[in-house]
Amino acid sequence: MSDSGKANDLLAQIPKAARSGLPPVHLWNPDFCGDIEMRIARDGSWFYMGTPIGRKPMVRLFSTIIRRDGDKYFLVTPVEKVGIQVEDAPFVAVVLRVEGEGEAQVLHFTTNVEDQVSACADHPLRVELDEATQEPAPYVHVRANLEALVHRNVFYQLVELAVPREIEGQTWLGVWSAGEFFPLGPLPA
Repeated sequence: MSDSGKANDLLAQIPKAARSGLPPVHLWNPDFCGDIEMRIARDGSWFYMGTPIGRKPMVRLFSTIIRRDGDKYFLVTPVEKVGIQVEDAPFVAVVLRVEGEGEAQVLHFTTNVEDQVSACADHPLRVELDEATQEPAPYVHVRANLEALVHRNVFYQLVELAVPREIEGQTWLGVWSAGEFFPLGPLPA
């Protein structure tokens, strides 16, 4: 079957009830059917056979059936599991809404596929140094084993909210959300 046929079959296999919410992909264990030529770029753009997928509803639908097993990403339906490429994270946090202030504030993120998540103990915010650029690469946990890369503009908003805090003898800048402190980076000694 062609890659185009596989993509159409995947859409047809998603139960209609699951199309309105998040399907239970963690419960589905179909046979692996191979890789398809689908890629999610670092900026959150989805491509199929090298062509951008321009229809937002289709991207949103595909985003609800993505699953990460180990270091690999798959689109999963009750009867089929196909591998896709993800350059960094499958989602990008593009909007930040702040509720409250200080230690009581809550940081609410919206992704490029309209998922909404609030940073908390179950949805932590973390920062790594990007190997290529040596710049901070922040992520927020969205669901299951999936994260969103925090867009640069949103990261700048986080930096504006950052406060210092002593952690194991070192001062870190970080942000509070839902009673948790999330370090963004150490302050120079």
